[in-house]
Amino acid sequence: MVDKATGPAPTRPLLGITTTIPVEVALAAGYQPLDLNNSFISDPDPAGLVARAEELGLPPTLCAWIKGIYAWCLAHPEVATIVGVTQGDCSNTHALMELLTLAGRRLLAFEYPHQRYLPDLARQLAGLAESLGASLEAAEQVRRELLPLRRDLARLDEMTWRSGQVSGEENHLWLVSASDFEGDPYGFHDRLKAFLRQARQRPGQARRPRLGLLGVPPIMSGLHAALEEMGAAVVYNEVPRQFAMLPPPAGEDPDLTAQYLRYTYPYDVFHRLEDIRRQVGLRRLDGLIHYTQTFCFRQMQDLALRAGLPLPLLTLEGDRVGPLDARTRLRLEAFLEVLS
Repeated sequence: MVDKATGPAPTRPLLGITTTIPVEVALAAGYQPLDLNNSFISDPDPAGLVARAEELGLPPTLCAWIKGIYAWCLAHPEVATIVGVTQGDCSNTHALMELLTLAGRRLLAFEYPHQRYLPDLARQLAGLAESLGASLEAAEQVRRELLPLRRDLARLDEMTWRSGQVSGEENHLWLVSASDFEGDPYGFHDRLKAFLRQARQRPGQARRPRLGLLGVPPIMSGLHAALEEMGAAVVYNEVPRQFAMLPPPAGEDPDLTAQYLRYTYPYDVFHRLEDIRRQVGLRRLDGLIHYTQTFCFRQMQDLALRAGLPLPLLTLEGDRVGPLDARTRLRLEAFLEVLS
């Protein structure tokens, strides 16, 4: 963490993460967390990274996120240690870790227990802390330090669905960046507070239809902007909101284990469904869009979401990096006409 009294701490070693992990443990251990998904998709040439991975032998019938992360890591040897989430995220992470081990990286594994069994999660947290050289007591202190930041992210989220002063795209970008806080929680918080001050000066907007975007962050660009142009508003970004670990309205979680047990993304789909249904009512949603990534096992969960949710649902599938295509725009327009 950054010492506010003395200014920025010396440069810390980078810790690559394949998805959201208990970032408090990494910060307590003195690492600078780096979400490899964000690093890949914000690269000047993410499509080129996917192509490079295929040139190296990865098959076309493999998730573009995995290929992009692999090529990005090969181009950035300064990320010497990587935590791969081997249960609760992408099923291809196991093989990705093997390839990066061959490339000379130190790989650590972290698992979210599928049944959300608290003692199993506690053991995983303890193992991660031991591997990184941190104590759980120090990680708990970091959790408490991050609460004001997470509360401000909750305010940003509320300004999206309640007043409309924050757009769905802005909401997405801030919340998805909370997986690693761009490596600097205090700097991230300062930027967030400045953004919130500016956003409070905006007039409120009450656009309709009000949409929820479910599923992993889209690999294509321009989805939120296109919906805004069509007169709709995304007021619920399901998975980015989960990445941000927003404190519950009733108060803070009692400890670090409880915070990550409440996190819905890595566990079974039924726990996700309960949370989505709550948000559908709270945010007065009119329709849902479920984004799925080509070749991802989570595509199968679309059936469960359709069966368990009470609103019209449009499923979009994305494969390659690039702008929103014309066919998807037409499908969005037709969906919004149905909602109208």
